[in-house]
Amino acid sequence: MTTRTGSARYDGLGKDGKGRVSTQSGVLNDSPYGFGTRFENEPGTNPEELIAAAHASCFTMALSFALAKAGYSDGTLETSAKITLDQKDGGFVITKSELDLKASVPGVDADQFADIAADAKANCPVSKVLNAEVSLTHTLNG
Repeated sequence: MTTRTGSARYDGLGKDGKGRVSTQSGVLNDSPYGFGTRFENEPGTNPEELIAAAHASCFTMALSFALAKAGYSDGTLETSAKITLDQKDGGFVITKSELDLKASVPGVDADQFADIAADAKANCPVSKVLNAEVSLTHTLNG
């Protein structure tokens, strides 16, 4: 079993509050977040972009391992994720994660690739934890 940690601190309340977020690895270390970074493009991070990065990296790694298991040994996978945050019932909810994959895997059949990618999308741990629509578009360069 693997356990990873992150932490957050918020000083002040509501729009006037300022937060700091850190990760166990130290990649994020007291990185700023708050209303301005979430809704107004101020410098810093926000939960949705962290989820987008987590989903893109999780899916890409799952696909990489699935392609290796299928016998492929070379290639490049580049994924972006777009998280949608909507207002609902007086609050906010993440409704969608759109994965967009650009791939180059020499020798892979397009149909086989699509099947392997769809399975990776459905079964990467971050896809499974999201209670939202998860979509995938991909471009395969032979």
